[in-house]
Amino acid sequence: MDHFVSIASILGLLIGLPAVLAVFYQAHKARQEDRQVREGSMHSRDCLEFIVGDGTTINVVPLETLNWLPRAGDIILLPGDGIDEGTQFLPGAYLVESLEHLYAPATHKLRRPQEARLTKVVCAVPTLNPTFNSKDFQDETGQKASESVA
Repeated sequence: MDHFVSIASILGLLIGLPAVLAVFYQAHKARQEDRQVREGSMHSRDCLEFIVGDGTTINVVPLETLNWLPRAGDIILLPGDGIDEGTQFLPGAYLVESLEHLYAPATHKLRRPQEARLTKVVCAVPTLNPTFNSKDFQDETGQKASESVA
């Protein structure tokens, strides 16, 4: 019986200890992600972020999906918020004013001394879209344009 108990305790240690370590590691990672969410850096990490002058984000694009980065002076087409009622940014053309590249220390195992990695690109863009005071466009007869088509 003592032999069986000692084998059971060794097996419990071999199985239980890695499980406990894994739980503590997951809790640590969850706390780090919560902190990043509170700081506001989580939603656009590893992304190209398009912002207007007041700092409002128009669109966010993951860096790994890009073939190239826009340059200052480029005209780009962004989907914005769509064309639904109450949307702030309409789809359309935007002018790339400036780009800011943000780097962080590399964290992978095979990193070189002083190695950094690109973590975020912020692209300041003013709109080239015309602005309208009302979304209900009317023709000369006073009917809504959508009603005259129907």
